[in-house]
Amino acid sequence: MSEIKRISILDPIYGTEVDLIGESGETEPFRIIAEFQLGERSYAGLQSHSMQKEDEIAFFRIVLNQGSEPELESIEDDEEWEDVAEAYDDLMFEGDEQP
Repeated sequence: MSEIKRISILDPIYGTEVDLIGESGETEPFRIIAEFQLGERSYAGLQSHSMQKEDEIAFFRIVLNQGSEPELESIEDDEEWEDVAEAYDDLMFEGDEQP
C-alpha cells in the first residue's frame, strides 16, 4: 500500500464541517473527520449526523483545480474505496498495538 500522510485542505476553507447536497436535493452538514493523502491522491472522510449514530464514514476524493476551491468526488471504484477505508483505519489507529 502507498504511504499515508495527514493533510489539511478542506479545514482551512470550511472549518470542521462542509455542506453537501444529498439525493433529495437538500443540503446536509458533514463533519470533516479526516483528510489524508494516499499515493498521489487526496481523500476526505466525512460523517453526517445520521452516519455518526451508525458509526459510518463516507469517503470522497479531494480534487484541486487551479484558481478554485477544492471539490469532492464520489469514489465509484470498489477497490479504490477499500484502499481508502483501510488507509483511514491505519491513520486513525496508528500507534495502537496490532494483534
